[in-house]
Amino acid sequence: MAMTADELGSTISLDGARKVRGNLTQARIRWMILALVLGFGLVGGRLVQLGMVVPDSTIEGQARDVITATRPPILDRNGLEMAVDIRVPSLYAEPRRIIDVEEAVRKIRTVLPDLSEDWLRKRLTGDKGFVWVQRELSPAIQDRIMRLGIPGIEFLTESKRFYPGMSEASHILGSTNIDNQGIAGIERHMDGEDVALLQELGLARGNALKPVELSVDMRVQHVMHEQLMDAMTRYQAIAAAGVMMDIHTGEVIALASVPDFNPNEPATALVKDSFNRITAGIFEPGSIFKTVTLAGALSSGAVSINEQLDARFGIRFGRFTIDDFHGKHRILSLPEVYKYSSNIGTIRIMQAMGKENFRAFLTTMGFDARVQFELPEMRLPTVPKQLSEVGAATASFGHGLSVSPLHMLTAYAAFVNGGNYVPPTLYKRDKAEAEQLYRRVITEDASAQMRYLMRLNALEGSGSQMNKAALGYRVGGKTGTAEKVVDGRYSSSKVTNFFGSAFPLDNPRYAMIIMVDEPKAENPQSGTTAGWNAGALTGRIVQRVAPMLGIAPDFSPLIDEQLVPPELR
Repeated sequence: MAMTADELGSTISLDGARKVRGNLTQARIRWMILALVLGFGLVGGRLVQLGMVVPDSTIEGQARDVITATRPPILDRNGLEMAVDIRVPSLYAEPRRIIDVEEAVRKIRTVLPDLSEDWLRKRLTGDKGFVWVQRELSPAIQDRIMRLGIPGIEFLTESKRFYPGMSEASHILGSTNIDNQGIAGIERHMDGEDVALLQELGLARGNALKPVELSVDMRVQHVMHEQLMDAMTRYQAIAAAGVMMDIHTGEVIALASVPDFNPNEPATALVKDSFNRITAGIFEPGSIFKTVTLAGALSSGAVSINEQLDARFGIRFGRFTIDDFHGKHRILSLPEVYKYSSNIGTIRIMQAMGKENFRAFLTTMGFDARVQFELPEMRLPTVPKQLSEVGAATASFGHGLSVSPLHMLTAYAAFVNGGNYVPPTLYKRDKAEAEQLYRRVITEDASAQMRYLMRLNALEGSGSQMNKAALGYRVGGKTGTAEKVVDGRYSSSKVTNFFGSAFPLDNPRYAMIIMVDEPKAENPQSGTTAGWNAGALTGRIVQRVAPMLGIAPDFSPLIDEQLVPPELR
């Protein structure tokens, strides 16, 4: 049936409308797709941009992981904790989040009144994202501040170093700063240049924090520190110091110097005269240096143990004459030179050796350089590169040169351990490891002779006060009383006293140096020379610590007789 003209027109109009609507829909779909593509493109671009931005992980210029890092615990040789980390809250602010600065200042100062109002106001003003307010607070303070409900005030948990022994081992341990970084002592050494060692021990930050085991015995350390403090009072001294070492391994068993400081309060280390006199102090050692002169001469063969030396008259150098403090003014045997601490006899021994050979021996003993040791607080010794006749003479009995007590300790250890120099250490080291580091400095025969001379001086010489206090422990050693230089001249009233020792001399295990600075007489019956103070102090320390170290007393005279060299029996 044929369509009318009106019906045909309506059909054409309907098809056209459908086509227009279809084209419009397709156009809308295309625009929608384009919009989605652009939207996702913008989001993707922003994500890429954000991904390329390195987030600021610092806190006022300090890396956050450094501030919050922990340090390994430090243990003594028996596992006793010497330094540990504790977790403490530190207060910080985000100034851009603080709504009312004045209110925040007022409220914070109700809990922390010591904070300056002006300083705190400046601290909390601005658009910074992080500023410290006060670090290392107590949990009680943290709780009180949190109760204030101040927007933009938060806490960060940090690590703080704590030293249970307080000042007892302060010069060994050193201290850390507020960011828990080592700034002195073994703490600084742990953060120092020896990265390979730290990684080997598993101490590098970010690794498992394996404890650091030191060679120190805190039982011995406690006794030494206590006795040094007692000496300061007993002898009205301005300072005292001591150090003990295992002569076979080089392990330092104890090291103390007073006045000292509390490492829990690092600022106390800045107090005058609280430096470590064992490593950072250099002194004229006085007559304890005669042990060095005799050891070198006996080892070289320049003199023998039964040598006879002319000490009848003082020795002249130009218009100066060097004499003995308590002169015998007769021919002395070599053991008598040591026992009576004869300057004349010691000069004769040095002259038999020759001043060039004597000076070379000082280099052999390491007196030209710092002792290789973990503590960073060290001073260079002052030993003349060349010695004149009079310079060699005074150096032979410990004047005209300055070395640290640690130098003298390593020398005394070598003189009694069979003749081997062993570097000292604050870390645990067994004998097999130490033997790889041995360096022969005197002969075995000379070492045996030095053990005899040191014990002889304890029995019959200036070490008798020491021997009375340490009876039965076979200690031997040498006194040294060094006059201090005041206004360019030696002063007889101001002296630094030393006692160098080793024990037990029938089977030596430990060497020790004790120093007492500017002592006074303990009572009218005593004196100010080293035997009365540094010597007696040595005896009291040995008497206390020898049992702790597994050394039993033995009073048999046969032990001392066996120390006498065959030539003198």
